[in-house]
Amino acid sequence: MTTGHRITVEEGTEHVRVVREGQVLAESSRPLVLRETGCPVRYYLPPEDVRTDLLTPSETHTHCPFKGDASYWSLPEAADLVWAYPEPKDEVALIKDHFCFYDTEVV
Repeated sequence: MTTGHRITVEEGTEHVRVVREGQVLAESSRPLVLRETGCPVRYYLPPEDVRTDLLTPSETHTHCPFKGDASYWSLPEAADLVWAYPEPKDEVALIKDHFCFYDTEVV
């Protein structure tokens, strides 16, 4: 890893709710909290707590040198709103298959 770059993943107790245009997309009391140097705190939610029936897989894939390759999902009016790491790097293995949203409300 690059000097000074750090990532931590821990089990959170925050209540995380994701709402877009009045529709609840996800709600969880068991998020994984990912903190990464230079990035906002991100909440990775278990698939059971996400309305995956509302999401459509996207063709978008990105690579992070610290976390691995991400896959994306979209809503009809919001492209690539959600991502997950199907095969994350060992250092962040806990986030495997957990979903992360750009818009997250923590209660």
